[in-house]
Amino acid sequence: MTDETRPGPRPTSPNPPTRSRAGFVLALAGLVLMLAGASAPSPFYPVLQAQIGFSSAMMTGIFAIYAGALLVTLLVFGRLSDHLGRRPVLSVGFVLLAVGMLEFLRADTATTLLMARVLQGLASGLLISTLSASSTDHEPPARPGLAAVWNAVAPLAGLALGALAGGALLAYVPAPRLVTFLGLALVYAVLALLVWLPPETAPRHAGTLASLRPQVSVPPHIRAAFRRGAPAVVAGWGTGSLFLSLGAPIVARVFEVHTALAQGAIVALLAATGAASCYATRNLAPRRIALLGTDGLVLGTVLSLAALTTGSFALYLASVFIAGIGFGTCFAGVLRSLAPLTAPDERGGLFAALFTLAYSAFGVPAVLAGLAVPELGLRLTTEIYGAVIIALALGAGLMRRQAEPA
Repeated sequence: MTDETRPGPRPTSPNPPTRSRAGFVLALAGLVLMLAGASAPSPFYPVLQAQIGFSSAMMTGIFAIYAGALLVTLLVFGRLSDHLGRRPVLSVGFVLLAVGMLEFLRADTATTLLMARVLQGLASGLLISTLSASSTDHEPPARPGLAAVWNAVAPLAGLALGALAGGALLAYVPAPRLVTFLGLALVYAVLALLVWLPPETAPRHAGTLASLRPQVSVPPHIRAAFRRGAPAVVAGWGTGSLFLSLGAPIVARVFEVHTALAQGAIVALLAATGAASCYATRNLAPRRIALLGTDGLVLGTVLSLAALTTGSFALYLASVFIAGIGFGTCFAGVLRSLAPLTAPDERGGLFAALFTLAYSAFGVPAVLAGLAVPELGLRLTTEIYGAVIIALALGAGLMRRQAEPA
């Protein structure tokens, strides 16, 4: 790549936004807690299914409607904070998330549960790109690249925290729904107020209505880099979807482990390993991180299929650990390569595009797998899904190696 075509950051504003250490920490904490709320309901779905009496097809719909609401919100409102400001968008997002948690608490019909998931998807779509952009805005000047590292770590840490806490509360607390969902609602209500304390980093400017036109907005000067990284993002989040959507049924039906805590621990292990690997590789070059990720996805998925064949739960746990490394580092490598190349008023759009791609790879395959399990069976569906992931990860690694030779 020549100097003329190499992407670079846009010129910075002569009056850069005021940075705040508290704003940096708050944005990342909000990202962790938002994703914890996304995974905390997972252990409750089998219990709610038994209590309310909805079908397996409705269970698939409950997952799909969350992913659909999140993606639509990202497409329409993903760039809103670049024009309206970070603080008002974050505040509205956390209020919606609090209301969604209260809907989970009172859910006594499938319709109420669907409404809770829609609210959660809308709120998450507003928050995920805006929180990532806000943390990048507040990044300490002396630590360039720190926000990219933590923006990769925080979502996975949140998924791990929510899944493990939800499973533990369901197993050991007398009123687990009350403690889980009321507790999260209160946390989100407090965050809706706290986001007004740090200084605004994206002052209001023209173009708000135009920004609502549904689109994926990648700044022109980084589109080539975005295209190079896209296959790794798809492979990584597709792998996360494989274990998050089918992991608990596999643990229960194939390995005959039926405790809610163990099933939640599979999700937690995948996400926690991903978060730890993002942090552990923070000093490596983005290209090396992404290649480590694609290799980890291939090996982890191969081992998971071998575990299904042999019936070895220990091998399955090892496969989740290795796949988690791939899940985390694939996304981290791409994020590390793109985030430093954007100006403040482009960051909301970039993170919206990244998370639109990630959640498409996360949501669509899980829905298809949910529809396939009744027809093909759990084992065959998992084997087909795993084969697709292996092919995607091999292709992503090959493209990265060819595009950016060592």
